[in-house]
Amino acid sequence: MAKYVVLINWTDQGVQSVTDSPQRAEQAAQMIEQLGGHMDTILWTLGRYDLVAVFEAPDEATAAAIGLRTAQTGATRTEILRAFDAGEMAQILQKLG
Repeated sequence: MAKYVVLINWTDQGVQSVTDSPQRAEQAAQMIEQLGGHMDTILWTLGRYDLVAVFEAPDEATAAAIGLRTAQTGATRTEILRAFDAGEMAQILQKLG
């Protein structure tokens, strides 16, 4: 499965219920599983982003559905990045010739 990094910021609605954040993270992990993916990790962070998560999905359509389902809650704004491990990057670099 492909890996994705998610950069997350709380909306005003999300901040108002910040104490529910651990439970929302668990719900997100369950939703990702229901859509055929897997949550690798979620971290609460200091700085530009409030949270950073890594999840796996079988394809980009599933990753997009995960992003849209998350957006429907209204608690966060996300940016999803496709990530490559060392083996995948080596295959990409081989294409350079």
